[in-house]
Amino acid sequence: MQSFRTEIENPIVEKDIIELADKIQMFHNGKIDEEKFRSLRLARGVYGQRQEGVQMIRIKLPYGKVRSNQLRRICAVSDEYSRGRLHITTRQDIQIHYVDLNRTPELWAELEKDEVTLREACGNVVRNVTASETAGFDVNEPFDVQPYAHAIFEEFLRNPICQEMGRKFKVSFSSTDEDTGLSYLHDIGFIAKIENGVRGFKVMVAGGLGSQPHLAETLYEFLAAEEIIPAMNAILRVFDRFGERKSRAKARMKFLMAKIGLDAFKELVEEQRIAVPYTSVAIDADAYPQPVIAEVSEIPSVEIKDQKAFTQWKATNLIPQKQAGYIAIGVKVLLGDFYTDKARLLADLVDKYAAGEIRLTLRQNIVIPHVKEELIEVVYAELEKLGFVDAGYNKAVDITACPGTDTCNLGIASSTGIAEELEKVIASEFPQYLNNEDVVIKISGCMNACGQHNMANIGFQGMTIRTKDKKVAPALQVLLGGGNFGNGEARFADKVVKIPSRRGPEALRRILNDFDANGNGKKFEEYYAEKGERYFYDFLTELSEADSLPAEYFIDWGTNEEYVKAIGVGECAGVVIDLIETLFLESEEKIANAKISFDNGVYSDAIYHAYSSQINSAKAILLAENKKTNTQADIVAGFDKEFVETGVIKLEGTFADSVYAINKNAPTKDFATDYIADAEAFLVAVRKFRAASQNA
Repeated sequence: MQSFRTEIENPIVEKDIIELADKIQMFHNGKIDEEKFRSLRLARGVYGQRQEGVQMIRIKLPYGKVRSNQLRRICAVSDEYSRGRLHITTRQDIQIHYVDLNRTPELWAELEKDEVTLREACGNVVRNVTASETAGFDVNEPFDVQPYAHAIFEEFLRNPICQEMGRKFKVSFSSTDEDTGLSYLHDIGFIAKIENGVRGFKVMVAGGLGSQPHLAETLYEFLAAEEIIPAMNAILRVFDRFGERKSRAKARMKFLMAKIGLDAFKELVEEQRIAVPYTSVAIDADAYPQPVIAEVSEIPSVEIKDQKAFTQWKATNLIPQKQAGYIAIGVKVLLGDFYTDKARLLADLVDKYAAGEIRLTLRQNIVIPHVKEELIEVVYAELEKLGFVDAGYNKAVDITACPGTDTCNLGIASSTGIAEELEKVIASEFPQYLNNEDVVIKISGCMNACGQHNMANIGFQGMTIRTKDKKVAPALQVLLGGGNFGNGEARFADKVVKIPSRRGPEALRRILNDFDANGNGKKFEEYYAEKGERYFYDFLTELSEADSLPAEYFIDWGTNEEYVKAIGVGECAGVVIDLIETLFLESEEKIANAKISFDNGVYSDAIYHAYSSQINSAKAILLAENKKTNTQADIVAGFDKEFVETGVIKLEGTFADSVYAINKNAPTKDFATDYIADAEAFLVAVRKFRAASQNA
């Protein structure tokens, strides 16, 4: 065991980091199985990379808000432990790549000095809570959603009810009915509302992208703000208990919803309410820190050399604020990639001329809020020095793309390379689209949709195409017609045609030429709905021909080497560990955690740790007998059928009665005492059975 230590003042955080360091050492010494170790490191933001021997680190930044001191800290970490490049994700995180696994604990410790965490940035947990990038200054917002997004982030970070779910869980907040937080594609999406003077949210559930996209359904038309934490607690318990665990491809909450339906889902949520330790949680929005805007005593004199470029930038990159006299500035970041030298200067700029913060956006850009209108020219001049004044923020030319085959294990074809080519096509051939915010273009390197291609007006998904002589070339699935209609309503794009990747620019050219000629002022999704999938297929289908491809078609965008399809092990949700003894050890750890929570007076957490221990122990025995363990509900039912009803393992009553007592009793001290004791006794019983069967 290595003797890694930190200087972190928060003992909970310090314990987390030391545990990661210890588990890395145990992994190197062969004491932890690779799959188990993967699950542990993912929940701490450490993600395997396409390149062998290095990791991607995902930094969790709730609703994309980054203070200047935090940005400087991230820069220092990237320079010390990586290569000085920062990548903004479509979930308002920052990723850094090429990090040595052994250095990740000290990297994390450095970040925590400015309250930046890696915890639960990856893995089967509640991921980063996202929100509208204009939250707090949106001219149409009924109220600022930031305090509520932050409360959700804090409540479910390290919360025992959501540490080992079957799959990842995504949450968003939208400031207005425009739904810029994209509630319809999240596991839970909150849209700000006011009814009868009460703040609350429309609550959408079970949305998702991927190979089988599913539009979220309305769970509550209006839920008072004080009820959102209890409601989410109950929803997570349902997902944890009934969500799929064996088949990773069917483990998102959207599949549970499709299986049981909205009415049954609502019933399950209500059944969990008694176990939730609170019926309401007041969120003090007034206590949320307000922006501290820099005082500029004398406005510097600047000379704008290219007035035409400045005028164009003002037309596309300025965002109105509800605060009189202030404006927000949108900074277009090509593919979400920028470097620490510029990031440090950006931190200095927002300290000097704004409110000492930036916002990372869902389209991989940056917003600088709270700039006084009289400082626009000054800030533009400073941004120009950084190369941050490209016009077209959130316009058609602003293409979103995941890292694809650059670094991701699952990447099939280049997304960043083709994105750059498509932006060149728009800039050179369709300059009018520099001002068009109605055409949204997104690209993903595979079906998992990290680039959100399913929801775009024009989407591209990385694939492969095979020629008659069985050669494989990179390809793109062209998707059309997706759109966000607001208030949780949306449409996912149709798959229209698959083409060699090298024909991507020509496909975009044909689509935009047709839209320009025949769109007649409609939005793209309206035009697509009017014409239909077959119309677009007819003029794109010849691009799908792959019988005789030129040699350059076997070289993907952004590379000079011949294409080779190479897909690694996906890690975006971790892998379930099926080693029996490892599961028993985990059950012991969960009971130990239950006792710690009990001693701290947090009885609901203690009960859930004990619940998880019992599920874990039952799963271990079922797996040893090759029985079904797809969901926690299957585990409970299966254990009773195989072991209790047959009399093989003696319990007082059924296992279901014992374990589901969590839903029939309030989380009191007395109940927690008995429930933890039951979990300990159950672990002893199943271990005894396991030992006897091994010795038989």
